[in-house]
Amino acid sequence: MASAFLTTATTPTSLSFTSSSIFLSSHQFHIQKFNFPILPLTAATTSLSISCKASPIPVLNFSGEKVGESFLDLRSAPPTTARAVVHRAVVTDLQNKRRGTASTLTRAEVSGGGRKPYPQKKTGRARRGSNRTPLRPGGGVIFGPKPRDWSVKINRKEKRLAISTAVASAASSAVVVEDFAAEFAEKPRTREFIAAMKRWGLDPKEKAMFLMTEVPENVRLSSRNIGTLKMHTPRTLNLFDILDADKLVLTQDAVDYLNQRYGADYLGSDDEDEEEEDDYEGDEEGAVDGEEGLCNCIVTTVADKVLDCGLGCGFVVVVDIIENFGQVGLKWLK
Repeated sequence: MASAFLTTATTPTSLSFTSSSIFLSSHQFHIQKFNFPILPLTAATTSLSISCKASPIPVLNFSGEKVGESFLDLRSAPPTTARAVVHRAVVTDLQNKRRGTASTLTRAEVSGGGRKPYPQKKTGRARRGSNRTPLRPGGGVIFGPKPRDWSVKINRKEKRLAISTAVASAASSAVVVEDFAAEFAEKPRTREFIAAMKRWGLDPKEKAMFLMTEVPENVRLSSRNIGTLKMHTPRTLNLFDILDADKLVLTQDAVDYLNQRYGADYLGSDDEDEEEEDDYEGDEEGAVDGEEGLCNCIVTTVADKVLDCGLGCGFVVVVDIIENFGQVGLKWLK
């Protein structure tokens, strides 16, 4: 690696002087002093190639019987680069979640200490010019934190590749279940939901993530008291819960969505990329009062009306337009 770099940064031979070691060209200097071998130039980086492999997943009915197979045909990074891609996406999420509001006062910003606390001499004490010195309690802070922006950028395609790679890696521990919303149509039943999880081969004590295109209200209520379970829709799908889950449970509609959104044939569009970026930014800012799974709805040209967000999160949007500033305030109400 080093030798390849050094051979690219050579001085033209017409500008080299070999009569004295002081005037050796960079190429000759490195050869004489460090004895680096001359190697042909080779590619120093590994290309981020993309691979795609269909993973068969068993399809189970509500009783736990196998009724067929489904396939996840996702575009994922190869093993040599998969860890780096996913790691970069995780670090980006952690960085973007930092508020950056920590602030301390320097000795110039601490109040008081305008006069010398005691005379310079004849006290037997160390000389002191101000009470605001960082060496005294109540003084300023040396190199303390100041408000800053910790956010970093990640390419949309790279973020999408990290999610699809994580889902593809979890395919070995995934199951596909038939639509079971009708089983909870009458009322929520947590006990029956836990029994269904056991029939699907899930341990209620292990972490599991459900991915459904739409979460009915009774299904959400039946699963909300299970602490090890995370219920997601495509809008709330995130990398952390995929990596944290021991089991991945999908519906057939969710499998079709993943194959369409993250499959090998997906080319994407500007509108979908912008929508995905808005969803990504919403995940960083969207949790309100400790609630999980809230969506960021964009409402325009609506005043003094109460609207359902239409995404099945169980919340409504109250829109008020402030005439003086022309701003729109969004509030979440249960």
